[in-house]
Amino acid sequence: MNLLFAIDDNVVTQLMTTLYSIKQNSSAKNYSIYVIQDRKLRESKKLQDFCQKLGMHYHPVMVQKSDFDSAPTTDRYPKTIYYRLLAHKYLPKNIKRILYLDVDILIINDLKPLYQIDLKDYWYAAASHNSLDVTDDLNKLRLGNYETESYYNSGVLLMDLDSIRENVKASDIFAYIKKKGKTLVLPDQDVLNGLYGQHIMKVPDELYNYDARMNPLYFAKSNGDWDIDWVIDHTVVLHFCGRDKPWLPDYKERFSGLYKHYAHKTKQIL
Repeated sequence: MNLLFAIDDNVVTQLMTTLYSIKQNSSAKNYSIYVIQDRKLRESKKLQDFCQKLGMHYHPVMVQKSDFDSAPTTDRYPKTIYYRLLAHKYLPKNIKRILYLDVDILIINDLKPLYQIDLKDYWYAAASHNSLDVTDDLNKLRLGNYETESYYNSGVLLMDLDSIRENVKASDIFAYIKKKGKTLVLPDQDVLNGLYGQHIMKVPDELYNYDARMNPLYFAKSNGDWDIDWVIDHTVVLHFCGRDKPWLPDYKERFSGLYKHYAHKTKQIL
């Protein structure tokens, strides 16, 4: 299982917590962990040792900032927003498939079925949270992509790298950002949806990108079936979206205790 992350020095511990949850709950025998960075992480050795203890293989993926000199950037759109979109340029050519994950995620059931999903002719697979609100049409209008089925969250993104290498071009991404400018709210996610949304296979968010903020809405949407017991039994990816993060001392939402448990077990390994 090839897994991709894009981090800086501020969230190395959070990455390790996510990795620990994957190792505990997924059935793959081998894991290769690719981490995009534009300079060597201060705690690279610590991360490498941690991966070794878990039986995972750590691979830093070094991006040259100069490769993005022609990219439009502002305070809102730093060069780092491009790293995930163009990761295929830097990953080894023999890798055919990889799963990108944000680090504000716990894996609480087996990740392997998502990783092995048949993508058919799609380039990506991702989940949409828009079944919980009514913004799909507004996003299509804002981004100018009326062919896409939905607006997808890019925090969990399965990639067919052969298709992406053939079709996803830096020049298209840079031109789109120049064209859309201030209409882009979540830059890399908006670019993904605006340019490539029609090439994304939709997977169920209650399984593969459960927004931890929205548990009352999931409960209502399922007529009471998706309660906390259902989540523990069925949800694979528990995503702590938004500004409030479960590693912060004042986080008190429903799944805070679960996250703290995995963080504690991670510290024990460290």
